[in-house]
Amino acid sequence: MTNHTWDLEDLPVGSKPIKCKWIFKKKIKPDGSIDKFKARLVVVRYTQKKGIDYFDTYSPVTKIATIRALIALSAINDLMIHQMDVKTAFLNGDLEEEIYMEQPEGFVVPGLESKVCKLRKSLYGLKQAPKQWYEKFDSTLSSNGFKTNASDTCVYTKLFGCDCVIICLYVDDMLIFGSNLQVINETKKFLSSQFDMKDLGEADVILGVKIRKTENGFSLCQSHYIEKILKRFNCHEEIPVRTPYDPSICLKRNNGDGVSQAEYAKIIGSVMFLMNYTRPDIAYAVSRLSRYTHNPNKEHWFALRRLLKYLKGTINLCLYFNKYPGVLEGFCDANWVTDNDEVSSTSGYVFTLGGGAISWKSAKQTCIARSTMESEFIALELAGQEAEWLRNLIGDIPLWGSTAPVSLHCDSQAAIGIAKNYAYNGKRRHIRLRHSAVKELLKNGIISLDYVRSERNLADPLTKGLTRRIIQETSRAMGLKPLEL
Repeated sequence: MTNHTWDLEDLPVGSKPIKCKWIFKKKIKPDGSIDKFKARLVVVRYTQKKGIDYFDTYSPVTKIATIRALIALSAINDLMIHQMDVKTAFLNGDLEEEIYMEQPEGFVVPGLESKVCKLRKSLYGLKQAPKQWYEKFDSTLSSNGFKTNASDTCVYTKLFGCDCVIICLYVDDMLIFGSNLQVINETKKFLSSQFDMKDLGEADVILGVKIRKTENGFSLCQSHYIEKILKRFNCHEEIPVRTPYDPSICLKRNNGDGVSQAEYAKIIGSVMFLMNYTRPDIAYAVSRLSRYTHNPNKEHWFALRRLLKYLKGTINLCLYFNKYPGVLEGFCDANWVTDNDEVSSTSGYVFTLGGGAISWKSAKQTCIARSTMESEFIALELAGQEAEWLRNLIGDIPLWGSTAPVSLHCDSQAAIGIAKNYAYNGKRRHIRLRHSAVKELLKNGIISLDYVRSERNLADPLTKGLTRRIIQETSRAMGLKPLEL
């Protein structure tokens, strides 16, 4: 009501009001304690009709890889990181459609019971609410001299003389990166003049990830989340193991009856969130085990329990970013299909900046490789796509002055040779488009290809189960180290 979100009017003939309801929620801190109780009025979105109550609904959301890249750049350039929250962000969006809503329960105006709410601004629950909020925020910053990053439109930069400020928006949460406290405070003052903001001070928790300032940079940690997972799935008293996946086992699809499929899916979803944010060391295990979510058997459950035991033993691992090395480099690898139950190979890549991993992936290849070389080349082309995006992302940041190609390391000399070879033959003409894509990246100076031995390839554990020594060495090289108190 303070935002003047609606006006009470008579319902026009032929119109039908949408419904609304109250949502009550407890907001929990990362340590598990209660932060506050919240009540929010939301629209019942299934009562909206496309073409009448809404049209376009797309709204961009920043990638977690973007946040990690910006934190790595902050470590390299000694930036400060602050955090702000937009109160009732979606209520700032201006509606383009004419929408009528029933009066909310508990707030029906006496004597005006027959009236309905004609919405002037967006409400939570409206299908177009995220889009309207983003457009409002984007236009506000653009009109004040902020430049939108072409690779991630939720990132904005502005120069204050020799100083720089960066804003990264995730729905209604934002991180503010600045060269000094003065430019950060000026940015906060501007934002507070445009929106109802909550200043959270130095960045502490973003998307459930704990951010810590270290002596040489920053660290990202989810130890409280791991502890929560272990307690939820009764693994907090298990004996830890040293590797996330046993390389000696050969999992196959289950053609019989499944075992606790719903519980299996819950665990996979929980560890997938962890893997996507701060734990590249479990990427292969999560990718492999998620393939059996629809019908797991006892062997799959045993492997999944092993992963939880590994997390118990590595609960204090954090992802560290330091001032050095200030170079963006990538590693890619593939594991050609090794058993009759699989027809697709596994690709893996990881990119590091400031000594920590900022982007990684472990996934089945979308096409069938006929040889080890082909599977390696398919992984190389996939990593090349990510290298180009990352290079463009940080290239749009004023603090990043490097125009050098991204050094992409591969342990297949055959794949590197084919990438640099302009000729085709009958045996590999089916990967012509992938070859052309990699060749174009090389020609334009986007990437450079370098050979690396398998034991020094950081992407190797993202394609297969490996020994404890290799897991520990590659994890350390990706910036995963025990929490420093």
